[in-house]
Amino acid sequence: MPSGLFALLDDISALVKASAASLDDVPAQVAKTTGKVSGIVIDDTAVTPKYVVGLDPSRELAIIYQIAKKSLINKLLILSPAALLLGYFAPWAITPILMVGGAYLCYEGYEKVHSLFSHHEKDTERELVEKITPEELEKERVGSAVRTDIILSAEIMAIAYSQVTDQAILNQIIVMLAVAVFITVAVYGFVGLLVKADDMGLHLAGNKYPPATQKIGRGIVKFMPHFLSWLGYVGTAAMLWVGAEIIAHGIPFTAHVLHDLEQGLSPMPVVAWFAKALACGAAGLVIGFIIEKLVVVVKKIFFSAKK
Repeated sequence: MPSGLFALLDDISALVKASAASLDDVPAQVAKTTGKVSGIVIDDTAVTPKYVVGLDPSRELAIIYQIAKKSLINKLLILSPAALLLGYFAPWAITPILMVGGAYLCYEGYEKVHSLFSHHEKDTERELVEKITPEELEKERVGSAVRTDIILSAEIMAIAYSQVTDQAILNQIIVMLAVAVFITVAVYGFVGLLVKADDMGLHLAGNKYPPATQKIGRGIVKFMPHFLSWLGYVGTAAMLWVGAEIIAHGIPFTAHVLHDLEQGLSPMPVVAWFAKALACGAAGLVIGFIIEKLVVVVKKIFFSAKK
């Protein structure tokens, strides 16, 4: 009996040691996965600040917190378990789901590009803002942000899962949860700093600080509106680029074309990256245009049938 107990304790000790050794790889896996989803993270960071534009400045951080909280809940309680279950029971479904999400990103990106050149849509948006209360506008903005975020988060968690498919189930769960928390805190923490940077600039421009500090504060106040505008353009470009690249990787022929493009320009890594991003961005614009036209046709058919 004692020898059996000691043998059991030895087995438990060996299992604990093996688990500990396996868990040592978790930080490396999290870092690797975060690098793989950097394009989507840039997109998420660049897109989010626009949702607080035109709202009460005192509510900016509260709105960012609401979006971040819902984003984290979605990642932890819905998207991570869904990715793990799909990976176990229906791994074939992950790529098509990613491609559908990529198509949505292309559609959203095209809509944003189209709105830049459409005065009618700008006037319609302005009229909508004037008609609803600040509380309703805030609720609508948060809802819109969460809808976009859940697509981006689904892409992040699916890509995160694809990086740990060869790991033990415990490692998969820990890496997925760590990625969810780290990316959410990093993205929305940085967004919070961005939207409050002008307030920090105003504070530094106060008379109680030395002239040099005041000059820096005034520079921040002047710079931030231009920076946020530029960041919005980057977010739109990233949306088109990421969406098209996800779709391309789901189709063998286009995945091969992208691979050949990168290999052909491999002696010049920066040029290769820009060439791929530009090709994917242009393709995303075309895909978004096609989807937008299909959506218009479907809406017309639906309303005709309803009438």
